[in-house]
Amino acid sequence: MTNEEELFERYLQELITWNEKFNLTAVTAPAEIKIRHFEDSLSILQVIDLKDQKVVDIGSGAGFPGIPLKIVRPNISLVLMDSTRKKIDFLSHIIKELKLENVNAVWGRAEELAKKPYYGRQFDIALARAIAKFPKLLLFALPLLKKGGVFVAQKQEHVEQEINDSKLELKKLGGKIRKIKKVVVGGIIRSLVVVEKV
Repeated sequence: MTNEEELFERYLQELITWNEKFNLTAVTAPAEIKIRHFEDSLSILQVIDLKDQKVVDIGSGAGFPGIPLKIVRPNISLVLMDSTRKKIDFLSHIIKELKLENVNAVWGRAEELAKKPYYGRQFDIALARAIAKFPKLLLFALPLLKKGGVFVAQKQEHVEQEINDSKLELKKLGGKIRKIKKVVVGGIIRSLVVVEKV
């Protein structure tokens, strides 16, 4: 077993154990977790090249997509944000358990944390899974990015209407849609929407 495989296996076991008490994810079968959480998280690598950037995962929940990406790209610096205390407790535990370096779990709402100088306009890359409609995601993500930074939103297959409804936010926050890529994970089609802060 490679080091990556070992880390994913330990992550899986901890997630299952904690989930029994804290209901971190509705997906509970190990095979499903591997596809719907791990593989889905890694699909982001189809649209961005992660090396050593400063990355923020907004509404990280049980650590998706941030932790799987950190496992396969250990040189990134990662901040996991979530507004639910029990999820931050789990993330803090996982960071220690997997001995992940340059990873912090931060309790709070992205829109509030972005007002703080050590989070606002500090990141090269922002990530979010389907935690809100696209216009709201832009309000969460773009204030956290440096100029030239990139936001990747993992959305459902049909995202065109949400993007259409986001023109005001894109203009106001200085966002430009660079790419929409359809990916298939576990037979489900998802859209990866890539936005640059200009």
